[in-house]
Amino acid sequence: MEYPNPDSKSAALYGRAQSVLPDGNSRTTIALKPYPIYIEEASGADVTDVDGNRFIDFNNNYTSLLHGHCFEPVRKAVEAQIVKATACSFTTEAEIELAELLCDRVESFEQVRFCNSGSEAVMNMLKAARAFTGRPKIAKIEGLYHGSYDFAEVSLRNKPGDRNGSAPISTAYSYGTPDSVLTEVVALPFNEIEATESLINLHGESLACIMIDLMPQTLSMISPSEDYLKALVRLTRKHGILLAFDEVISFRLGYSGGQGMFGIDPDITSIGKIIGGGFPVGAVAGRKDIMSVFEPQDGQSPRLPHGGTFNANPITMTAGKAALQAMDEDKFDRLNAAGHQLRQQVTEIIAELDIAAQVTGKGSLFSVRFHDRPMRHFADIVIDEAENLFMDKLRRYLIGNGIWLGGNMAGCLSTATTQTHIDKFCQVLKEGIVSQK
Repeated sequence: MEYPNPDSKSAALYGRAQSVLPDGNSRTTIALKPYPIYIEEASGADVTDVDGNRFIDFNNNYTSLLHGHCFEPVRKAVEAQIVKATACSFTTEAEIELAELLCDRVESFEQVRFCNSGSEAVMNMLKAARAFTGRPKIAKIEGLYHGSYDFAEVSLRNKPGDRNGSAPISTAYSYGTPDSVLTEVVALPFNEIEATESLINLHGESLACIMIDLMPQTLSMISPSEDYLKALVRLTRKHGILLAFDEVISFRLGYSGGQGMFGIDPDITSIGKIIGGGFPVGAVAGRKDIMSVFEPQDGQSPRLPHGGTFNANPITMTAGKAALQAMDEDKFDRLNAAGHQLRQQVTEIIAELDIAAQVTGKGSLFSVRFHDRPMRHFADIVIDEAENLFMDKLRRYLIGNGIWLGGNMAGCLSTATTQTHIDKFCQVLKEGIVSQK
């Protein structure tokens, strides 16, 4: 295909969209200049746009589609449910069944509370931590994305120089963020144990939780080190702080999520994406005593009142159950093996072309970076302007040759991804790198 093509239907639709939608869309993450691609239909790992161009999808709606598009068991389950009820001011058995499935799979999940997005899940996880501990502050890692919530966005826009000594500065991501939000969030340096310990010891008595993502996309899918995670466990226990995992993305790493792969049980977890089977979803899960903040006590209001018109709607609950029931431990192993195969083939291409590059990730997740720096700390991982420019040009080449990948050259596989798809990705990636050299 030709991209960009000013005469395309996608370009025309974007022209229409700009008059009624800010920047022509409702998701900053899918913005693409000079215009985004408009989709006509999708099935499995394949997507067709309104101009008839076909793509192999290695984004899978930002990791949410575990089985790719229009997975038949999910589609059939939803078709059966949609004629019975879609959304209603009643509870349904489907909510119980999905909660039971999640609690059966993950050791730290004693109870679950559903909402409608990963952002909502993170927001309610942080609010639950504050409600349970009675403490005002949270700690998070600089540079990590946790959705659209003021407190979760602090330090997301940080640069390596945004430091006060070894301590990251809490900076606002969105204009208009109140200064009071910044004072209630302690930014921690990624994988720097000594500096992190100093900050937690300093603020420990006022910290409700420490939040961390086990596979942060904004840090090139570089996981926190085993020693760093052990330090966080030790420090949270020392100060009575809750250890909070954002597993909105990393839950696809295995049958018991990222925490199962890393062998650590957090106190509370936010999840989303794959647990909805392709429908809007989020959830908070954790220990029963922590989750009790959502319950009325002695006839009084809950410590954390929580409503939502579409929370636990039967369509999402049914789709999520069907998607997860189709993934036993063996199928997760096979999906992760395919991810390993892709990363291995990309590594071989990098060696063959003798370029400064590397591929990172775990399980079915991967990220390609065009430098050979060791990536351990924040300053090592941040992408510079030249790298960004190269990646943008390369992504456009991929799009023009039928490969769909996120803007940061990070992607994922689904159960619909085949070895043929992987080979095609690697072939186009190699050709694209050569064309940009």
